[in-house]
Amino acid sequence: MTVHLEVAEGVGTIRLDRPPMNALDVATQDRLKELAEEATRRADVRAVVVYGGEKVFAAGADIKEMQAMDHAAMVARARDLQDSFSAVARIPKPVVAAVTGYALGGGCELALCADYRIAGDNAKLGQPEILLGVIPGAGGTQRLSRLIGPSRAKDLIFTGRMVKADEALSLGLVDRVVPAADVYTEAHAWAAKLAQGPAIALRAAKESIDAGLETDLETGLAIERNWFAGLFATEDREIGMRSFVKEGPGKAKFL
Repeated sequence: MTVHLEVAEGVGTIRLDRPPMNALDVATQDRLKELAEEATRRADVRAVVVYGGEKVFAAGADIKEMQAMDHAAMVARARDLQDSFSAVARIPKPVVAAVTGYALGGGCELALCADYRIAGDNAKLGQPEILLGVIPGAGGTQRLSRLIGPSRAKDLIFTGRMVKADEALSLGLVDRVVPAADVYTEAHAWAAKLAQGPAIALRAAKESIDAGLETDLETGLAIERNWFAGLFATEDREIGMRSFVKEGPGKAKFL
């Protein structure tokens, strides 16, 4: 298999494993969707790390495979391509991308599907599709512009240039830069901490933010209001508030 799901201590690691560059061919895309949906369903997975290994996150789509596809073939495939990445974005749990080496094209688009991105100091990110005479097709034009703003996204997409970790951090394309050898450890620690948190409240926070960004302020506030009130029916809310009153903030142990 070209993608694996490993679970330990509440953290599910979705690991790309298609050496040497983790090129995202059709089989890998389909497997990614399958495992993202599994991570969504599994109660023992409370947070997720997306990781490509020590040397490379994912260098992009399998260009040889794509070169053989004509217009009709890509019309038939394009929705499945987007759905495989959206399955990662829709995981209703905290998701962190652990980025080492190249995250280009589809690799960058996959990182964009995470809630948080930790990059190694050897990371290089970009959307070079324009250099092939096409545009990003797995969400890059949409998620990148929402994350870093339209003008910065257009610069990266129009030029197809790669950015190193320090520039990616300044653009807001990644959230932290650490030594390359520490990327997975740091990402796992981020996920493990959240895996101990209130699962339903974390889901509510993620869905409120993501859904709110796609609509107007009043609708977003209604989404927030409904989730906020609904959480008062959960055991986690009872645990959190009881612990706060008795022991002070930050000491609750959620189920």
